[in-house]
Amino acid sequence: MRLLLVAVPVRSSVLFNCTRITMAATRNVMRAVRVLEFGGPEVLKLQSDVLIPDPKENQVLIKVHACGVNPVETYIRSGNYARKPALPYTPGSDVAGVVEGIGEHVTAFKKGDRVFAIATISGGYADYAVAAANKVFPLSDKLDFRQGAAIGIPYFTAYRALFQKGCAKAGESVLVHGASGGVGVAACQIARACGLKVLGTAGTEEGVNMVLRNGAHQAFNHREVNYIDKIKAYTGMGGVDIIIEMLSNINLATDLQLLNYGGRVMVVGCRGPIEINPRDTMSKESSITGVSLFLATEEEKHECATALLDGIEAGWLKPVVGSEYPLEKVVKAHEDIIHGDGARGKMVLLP
Repeated sequence: MRLLLVAVPVRSSVLFNCTRITMAATRNVMRAVRVLEFGGPEVLKLQSDVLIPDPKENQVLIKVHACGVNPVETYIRSGNYARKPALPYTPGSDVAGVVEGIGEHVTAFKKGDRVFAIATISGGYADYAVAAANKVFPLSDKLDFRQGAAIGIPYFTAYRALFQKGCAKAGESVLVHGASGGVGVAACQIARACGLKVLGTAGTEEGVNMVLRNGAHQAFNHREVNYIDKIKAYTGMGGVDIIIEMLSNINLATDLQLLNYGGRVMVVGCRGPIEINPRDTMSKESSITGVSLFLATEEEKHECATALLDGIEAGWLKPVVGSEYPLEKVVKAHEDIIHGDGARGKMVLLP
C-alpha cells in the first residue's frame, strides 16, 4: 500500500493574520503580582498573562518604571489589616513611570509624560497601572523614577504626621523614632526644611549616617542599650515636643518618658500590642495620636501635594532609595521589609 503525500500551499496572508493576532494578544497582557488569598509572602504570585487595564474616565494608564514597597502592604497581604481589598488583587500604590494612555476628560497629562502616583486603582506591582488623574503628579527631571516611587506614602504620611496631626511649628523639636526608612527619611527632610530641631534614630551605623545626611541635627543608634539615656542627655530637662513613631508596639511606653510638656506622639507604625501607663500622659498633659493616610480628606491630600511639590522644586525633597528588587523577587522584598537588619532608604520594585 502506498501513501500519497499532497502538499497544500498555505497562503502568506493566513500566516500574517495569525502572527498579527498573536502579537495583538501579547500586547494586551502584562506581568503583575497577584494575591489570590491572604497569607504570608508566599501568596504573592507573579503572573505574565494579566490584561493591561484600560484607563476610564478621569484615569491615567502608567507604564511603571518603579514601584515603592511599603510595610502597610505586607499587613494588607496578611489579611490582618483593617482595610482588606477584594481578592484577587495586585498590591502597590506608589508608582513612577511614563503615561501610556489617558481616559476621557484628562487634560493635565499626555502620553509620554513622566509622572508619579500616590495611589493606584489596578495595583502598582505590575508593568502597567491605572490611577485616578487626581492622584497623579508630574515627576520633576530632578528625580529619577526610583525616587519618584519613593514619594507617595512615605512623604505624604510624614507631612500628615508632622503638620496635619502633630501641629508642628518651627522652633519645636521632633524625634523621628526609626528615621532611616522611607517615612523616617521623609520626616527628617520635611521637618528640617520647616525649621524644626530634628533628632533621629536608626539601627545601624550606616543608618545613623544616612539620618544625619538627610536633615537630622543629631542621630542615635536605637540598638545601643543606653540610647534612651543619650537622648535624654541631649534634650536636657525639656524633652522633645513631637515623636514620629514607626514601631509603637516596642517604643511607645518609652516615648512618653521622652516628651516635653504638652508633647505628642504620632503613631505611624505598629506591629502588635503594648502596655503603657496612662499616668505618663497625665504628668505632662501629653497625647498619643494615630496617623492614617487612608483617612486623609481630598483637601488634606492636596495640601500635602502642594507642599511636597514645592519641596522638590526647592531641592530639599530628595528621596533616598535603598534596596531594589525585580518583580520576580517580590516575595523576598516583603520578607526583607519586615525582617531586614535595618532600613536604609526606600525599598522599590523595578518591573
